[in-house]
Amino acid sequence: MKHQPRKTLTGLIAALCLGLTIGSSAIAASNVNTTGLAVTDKTVKVGILHSITGTMALSEAGSVQAEKLAIEQINKSGGVLGRKIEIVQEDGASDWPTYAEKAQKLIVNDKVAAVFGCWTSASRKAVLPVFEQHNNMLFYPTFYEGLEQSPNVIYTGQEATQQILAGLDWVMKEKGAKTFYLIGSDYIWPRTSFKIARKHIEKKGLKVVGEEYYPLGHTQFNSVINKIKLKKPDVIFSIVVGGSNVSFYKQLKAAGINLGNEKPLLLSTSVTEDEVRGIGGENYEGGYSVTKYFQSMTNPKNQEFVKAFKKKWGNGMVIGDVTESAYLGPWLWKAAVEKAGSFDINAIKKTLPGIEFNGPNGKVKIHQNHHLYMKTVVGQGQKNGQFKVVYESEVIEPNPFPKGYQ
Repeated sequence: MKHQPRKTLTGLIAALCLGLTIGSSAIAASNVNTTGLAVTDKTVKVGILHSITGTMALSEAGSVQAEKLAIEQINKSGGVLGRKIEIVQEDGASDWPTYAEKAQKLIVNDKVAAVFGCWTSASRKAVLPVFEQHNNMLFYPTFYEGLEQSPNVIYTGQEATQQILAGLDWVMKEKGAKTFYLIGSDYIWPRTSFKIARKHIEKKGLKVVGEEYYPLGHTQFNSVINKIKLKKPDVIFSIVVGGSNVSFYKQLKAAGINLGNEKPLLLSTSVTEDEVRGIGGENYEGGYSVTKYFQSMTNPKNQEFVKAFKKKWGNGMVIGDVTESAYLGPWLWKAAVEKAGSFDINAIKKTLPGIEFNGPNGKVKIHQNHHLYMKTVVGQGQKNGQFKVVYESEVIEPNPFPKGYQ
């Protein structure tokens, strides 16, 4: 990811010239859309597919807001190939068959040019065959377990080597952790993540002293908290998601486990500012989260992003890692479309690898494997619901199929 100023400047000038040409309607819809997508001379339709209802709504609300903000900004800057983006939004309702049904509707009936959506791995797995069968593009924003690669998906969140393994290496090196208790929600992402985590922990000669899973929406964690207190692990590694987070962290505190004492230390790959908004900063204070982004990061691009987000959605809103990843999707799609000079799926598949975007967490770049080059960041929860950044890695090349962890 070396900086190439001359190439970037040339590309920017070309894009500006292209925008002026398109603005004068020099390129008709028939020339930029040959596969029956919902593209006219003035508009292009895209889909947003997230859970607005159900247990995952808490986590996914920020993604919807970020995608809408990005699309609004793109439209204000002239749109994509001179066309304004129109949104067709559907509710996955925290139900995986519903996700597949809504994806089918967006692609087949609404003929959207791309879809920005999903959160859980279960929802992504449910829609993946639909996108591959009908050859459309999904921009998926959530950090996940890896072990997947599709020509019809751009993964804008971290895979396992950029989050799980990097986070474990940090806590082992910096905190001297030797024993781990794994607790997660019961679906694909936590189970596969912990399979990878267990292998990594044991490869290092360290020990997993407990591993528990609970259904989505589960609210009674006192039993496992008692087990944790008996086992006395160095680290509670949590991948509890959605509304269950609120109950888990409140019950941890009520049971006398003060995360600020770090005995045990709490490490999570599923808690961002979005979740802390529901959990309460006082209940996550002292806990550590492994992501690629925190709202508190001080670079100018992030400050600009936070200001725009709060202006649109309210000063009380917070921005978590997946929200930032969701924001990247429309911009990466726009860049690929304009590089291809076409909305057609096969055309943008060729241009997506190598696309770069200077986002709130710095420059990201799409790899040939459709994941992003990015860095790992560790933050410690603060009482005000924000995070203090305690570690930031160099940019890590994505490797969704790490050798020895499959």
